Amino acid sequence: MTTYKLTDTIDLTPRLRLLRFPVGQAYLWRDGTELTLIDAGAAGAAQAIAEAVRDWGHAPGDVRRIVLTHHHEDHADGAGELARLSGAEVYAHRLEAPYVRGEAPEPELVMEEWERPIHAAALARLPPRPTHPVRPDRVRELADGDVLDFAGGARVVGAPGHTDGSIAIELPQHGVLFTGDAVAVSPVTGEVVLGVINLHHEQAVASFHRLAALDSDVACFGHGDPVLGGSAAVLRAAAAPYELA
Repeated sequence: MTTYKLTDTIDLTPRLRLLRFPVGQAYLWRDGTELTLIDAGAAGAAQAIAEAVRDWGHAPGDVRRIVLTHHHEDHADGAGELARLSGAEVYAHRLEAPYVRGEAPEPELVMEEWERPIHAAALARLPPRPTHPVRPDRVRELADGDVLDFAGGARVVGAPGHTDGSIAIELPQHGVLFTGDAVAVSPVTGEVVLGVINLHHEQAVASFHRLAALDSDVACFGHGDPVLGGSAAVLRAAAAPYELA
C-alpha cells in the first residue's frame, strides 16, 4: 500500500486543523469527541490522516463523516481507505458520487495551455490511483442547500465550474467556509484567486462570486494558506476582477 504523507499539520483554531499534503490539503473539524474530515487527500493518505487524528487526542473511529468537495484525485482518492479504517460515511454531491464510487469514468480535464505545467507538476507528486474506490453503501449523496449534522448545522453550497458537482461547505455558526478548489491561493503571488483547471470557466466565476457573497470570517481553500480573519472582504475583493457572464 502506497503511503502518502503529510508535509504539515496546523491547528487553525481549537476546533479546526489543517492537514497539508504534497498536493493540496484537507481539514479536520471537531465537535467534542466527534470529527468531520473535509476532503481526504490522495491515495495512501489514510494512515497519515489517522496519525493526525491521534495526535489531536482522538481515535480514527471518531471521524464520523468525510465530506468531499469534488472527485479529483488529490481530494478524494484517500476517502475509501479512510472510510474502511474509521467506519465513516463519505459525503459527495450527487454528480460527483458516481466517480467516488468508481461507477463512471471521470470527465477529461479542460486546461488552458498555461495550466498544463501546473497539472503536470501536481501529477508528478501524486501516488497511483487507488484500485478500491469508496464502497457504494458508504456514500451519501448531497445537493445544494443540504444541511449536515455537524458544527451546529453545516450548509452545502453548490459551487460548480471546477467540476460539475463541486461544493463548498459553510459553517454559519462559526463563520468558516471550505471552498474546495473553487477558490485558491496563488503559489506565485500569495493572492486569493479563482481556482484553476475548470471544466466550465463561466460557472467557476459565478461560483467564486457566490462564495464571496457569504458572510465568512475564515476561508479554507483546497490549495494555499487559509484566510483566518475577515475572509468575506478578502474573497469579495479577489472575485471583483472576474466578470460575471
